Amino acid sequence: MNVKSKVLVVDDELSMRELLAILFETDGYDVQTASDVTGAQQIIDEWNPEVILSDLNMPGDSGIDLLRWVKKRHPKLIFIVITAFGSNQSAVEALKLGAANYVLKPFNNDELRLVVSRALGIRNIELENSRLKRQLSDDLHFGHFVGNSPAMLEVYEMIRRVSRSRINCMILGASGTGKEMVARSIHESGARASNPFVTINCGAIPENLVESELFGHVKGAFTSAYRDKLGLLEVANHGTIFFDEIDALPLSTQVKLLRVIQDKKVLPVGSVTPVDVDTRILCASNADMEQLVQQGLFREDLYYRLNVVELHMPLLRERMGDLELLIQHFIQRFSQEYGKQILGVSPDAIKALKSWSYPGNVRELQNAIERSVALSLGNIIQLDDLPSSIGELGNQVSTTVEGFAENGLDLDALLAQ
Repeated sequence: MNVKSKVLVVDDELSMRELLAILFETDGYDVQTASDVTGAQQIIDEWNPEVILSDLNMPGDSGIDLLRWVKKRHPKLIFIVITAFGSNQSAVEALKLGAANYVLKPFNNDELRLVVSRALGIRNIELENSRLKRQLSDDLHFGHFVGNSPAMLEVYEMIRRVSRSRINCMILGASGTGKEMVARSIHESGARASNPFVTINCGAIPENLVESELFGHVKGAFTSAYRDKLGLLEVANHGTIFFDEIDALPLSTQVKLLRVIQDKKVLPVGSVTPVDVDTRILCASNADMEQLVQQGLFREDLYYRLNVVELHMPLLRERMGDLELLIQHFIQRFSQEYGKQILGVSPDAIKALKSWSYPGNVRELQNAIERSVALSLGNIIQLDDLPSSIGELGNQVSTTVEGFAENGLDLDALLAQ
């Protein structure tokens, strides 16, 4: 059962108090009334309403006096001013003192309803924002990960266990699931944390330069080798090297990497003197590594040397219980980056975000929230701020839900779409 929102009406005119009481009770609110500031203060302390609708001009203390008192004792209460036409200056003063909004008499009932519902909506988003921020501080794992879903708890436990040793580990999962973050977490929570963590993206380096990047070279080893160069394996000595997209490593380089793992020595290109290295190897791939081995595209002996421990990263749609925390985390991060004060996400926008399948996983969500924070004109992310694909799905879901009871639903067509 939903708890009714509490509204306190403060006005010296009986007819106005009765009118507003009937109006908001009909809409499902719990309403009390007061004829002066003293009576209102007693009700506020004892009853703790969420919204105060107060006239400004009353005998004795004014609505401005009540507003000042409320902001000192109950700063989170929503205070909405009702003032006579022509008293704009008083309304502006009330806004400066912290009133949420003001409505001019004579007012339109629907307008007043909208002002109250919007103020409550923003307050609820702020409260949820505060709750998620508190939970974020508890749910940030290894300084990188957000979430407490069962799938992620398994990942955290594996990171803890793997980080205690120097064992080689292969991290598998789709693009955007956080494989490099896992590698960093293993390094930073292990005995090698004070030593280098070096990343190499095997798919981003031209094949003719891979060996020079990994093993280094000596001056004159090839045409453009004007000086000696340390390889990344040597740079990561006593630390960790992370091979991203390990499946893209050329077969010729795979042979030499296998020798490094076996002998713990690196032979720079053009040199005859091997160099001792003590480097932990972590690697990641979004490919089916066993299939690549069967097809002869990846060496079986190297695969088993690298895949001593295998860690699988879950898709975002397999950990949707973490979605709201991730959204809040990215809102905080990008609000600070873009110098904005984004409080949260509107109900329509959160519905759309929850309905999306996230083929790009956490990285796609991150990009969507960054875009929304950058484009948002207010302090609440709206449906129109989201990427068009997600926003269009939100509109479809909203339309379907609203029309479902009356018109029925072609479920097969909706799922296909």
